[in-house]
Amino acid sequence: MRALRILLVLVVVLGGLFLAVDRAALWYAESEAEDRVTISGDGPATTEISIKGFPFLTQLAGSRLDRVDVNLTGMETSAAGRTIRVSEVRARLHDVKLGSGYRSATATRATGTALVTYKDLTAAASDGVVVEYGGKGKAKVTGTVEILGRPISRSVLSTVTRVDGHTIKVRADEVPGSGIPGVEDLVRSRTDFEGDIDGLPEGLELQEVKVTEKGLEISVTGSDVALTG
Repeated sequence: MRALRILLVLVVVLGGLFLAVDRAALWYAESEAEDRVTISGDGPATTEISIKGFPFLTQLAGSRLDRVDVNLTGMETSAAGRTIRVSEVRARLHDVKLGSGYRSATATRATGTALVTYKDLTAAASDGVVVEYGGKGKAKVTGTVEILGRPISRSVLSTVTRVDGHTIKVRADEVPGSGIPGVEDLVRSRTDFEGDIDGLPEGLELQEVKVTEKGLEISVTGSDVALTG
């Protein structure tokens, strides 16, 4: 019985040591990954990495991680020649394969969301154009046009759509005064616009755009997503 008690104590101690070493290795790996993640956006972004699954050391030994969550905050990119800020990107990467020396990582598949606020949309739009939430899944776009030498402000409800894997479009549903020749094109030149959302980790593409009270919530998905390298 005494030998059994000693064995149990040893198992508990060794288990505790393994857990401590595993968690310390996980913390170090997450910290290193945050410094190595590369994105193509122009501005600085804060990166948070969370590696899921237990134990971590066995995953590391096999050079394959079950899941990695990546949060990017404050990323800046370019749209239609203007800087646009993507306030937050949350991505969940599955089956992440680690490269030689752990200097690169590629996820077999990934899903996530990106958020562009109305303030940042306004900053990326034409001068004098304001983008707000219009209710019922619509964006409200206000712009000033000059008609017969007089500046006139017009607000329209607009639909936001995904054009392709990198581009979104904002287009007014109806334009006031569209029956007057030339007026519709003039108003749309101020209220309609589209732009690319670049700078996401390589392999991620836009899937769907939803207009919410906070801003544009963009679903992203991808395969063979490069996390670093």
